[in-house]
Amino acid sequence: MKTKSEKRPFGMRDKLAYAAGDLGCNMSFALKGTVQTFWLVYMMMETGLLSILLLLVQIWDAVNDPLIGSMIDNDRRAYKHGKFKTYIFVGACGLLLGGAAVFLPFPGASVAVKAVLFILGYIVWDAFYTVANVPYGSMLSLVTPDNGERAQLSTWRSIGSMIGNILPSIILPMLIWQKANWDGTTDFLDKIEIPEGFTKEQFLTNPLTGEAYQMGEAILSPQNGKQVEILQGEVVFWAALIMGVLGFAAFMFMLKNITIRVDENSVKTNEGGAKFNILKAFGNFMKNRAAVGATLAAMGMFLGMNAATTANTIMFATYFNQASMSGLVQMIGFLPMFIFIPFIKKIVEKYGKKEASVVGTIVSLVGGVIMLIFPMIPNADTGLLVYLLGLVFFGVGMGVYTCVSWAMMGDAIDYNEWKFGTREEGTVYALHSFFRKLAQGVGPSVVLLLMGALGYVSKYGTIGQSVETAHNMCWLVAGLYLFSAVVQFIGIALIYNLDKKTVEAMNTELAERRAAN
Repeated sequence: MKTKSEKRPFGMRDKLAYAAGDLGCNMSFALKGTVQTFWLVYMMMETGLLSILLLLVQIWDAVNDPLIGSMIDNDRRAYKHGKFKTYIFVGACGLLLGGAAVFLPFPGASVAVKAVLFILGYIVWDAFYTVANVPYGSMLSLVTPDNGERAQLSTWRSIGSMIGNILPSIILPMLIWQKANWDGTTDFLDKIEIPEGFTKEQFLTNPLTGEAYQMGEAILSPQNGKQVEILQGEVVFWAALIMGVLGFAAFMFMLKNITIRVDENSVKTNEGGAKFNILKAFGNFMKNRAAVGATLAAMGMFLGMNAATTANTIMFATYFNQASMSGLVQMIGFLPMFIFIPFIKKIVEKYGKKEASVVGTIVSLVGGVIMLIFPMIPNADTGLLVYLLGLVFFGVGMGVYTCVSWAMMGDAIDYNEWKFGTREEGTVYALHSFFRKLAQGVGPSVVLLLMGALGYVSKYGTIGQSVETAHNMCWLVAGLYLFSAVVQFIGIALIYNLDKKTVEAMNTELAERRAAN
């Protein structure tokens, strides 16, 4: 076994490899935003039922995270490539097919069969994602002991994450949503029920001319006179399979090129080899103010980026009638986050991770307020421009935090060792994932219920929703982003307690302790 001095120096190869790891994770994770849309629009599952099922599987996933984290912490078996890389490999293999498991296209199945397919598919998919993602996140602290190099890894992880999110988010909507044109059949109407107050003939007649559609003519909604878009469920399934292959390739690149420089078995997890006690671990986590603050901020981020995804897609499909372009518009808003990447190291060194992130959350708050304006604008095209402006502010504000969020969790792990004498990488990160995934699960569940309360009727699909319901989706999306920014501000500015001076003092004291041992 090579000694530490013989290992390759930390460099660009490690950073590219670590970025590829999160790209691999996000080839699968990016599909989460499509899950609700697929089951709501294509599978026609009622909002209340889908909300309950989504909450159940996500709570189980959140509970499952710390258990897997503990399993990794307590695993002392000797693996040829190390336990972290081994677990990641197993998870990556499962995700080859796991992502497509939740998109089995059987819209004609009974409600009971649909519920079973959803639960089983989601559990299989999420289990493999957790097996890959928990050790991947924890590995940041093992690649290098240097704080500055960890910050660089966090930045490159964010790059991988953003690329892994951007590609599917832009391309998927363009592939799975199709503009409806008259082909001489009424197949598009077979997928919905005719809304009350309308007749089948109205959906087969051009509302602008009052005459029957001609071959190839755009089918317009009698609700708002705009061209109808149809979700192609079979395409979603095949796209998920392709993303699984791409994700696997990214994982293999990471595993081949990254080097672990901190001895995995030297990391103290549960001292004395004591049996994992989830209540005790939860209590210790809640005492770790840094971990709590960073986790709350992450929950806020996911509420904005993930919980609002379904409502955002429905808004684009029903209000702007541009569902196929929804991903592109979203990404235009978030691209400003990239401007911080070349400067993040200097920003952190000069101002500190917490200080710079606080300023960012204030900018995001401004973006949230701007978004509240666009539903008030009667012209949809002008409203879209204002929405995009608010999204840009939101994205700029999130830029710094996105680049350093994982480094902040790395500091929180160090804080755990500093205050309580134990590092517990796997457990702390897994509990962070627990709350993060609660936001990812509870958030969309609540959003689905809100959509139902605001008038969305699943059996009408996106074609038959009323103009009032479409407008309500605008208010819902705007409110979600503003709420997201508020939660991020509270987490980073008011709870997270590791400013620049505290981090420097903590690192100095930890270095002295380790040198003494």
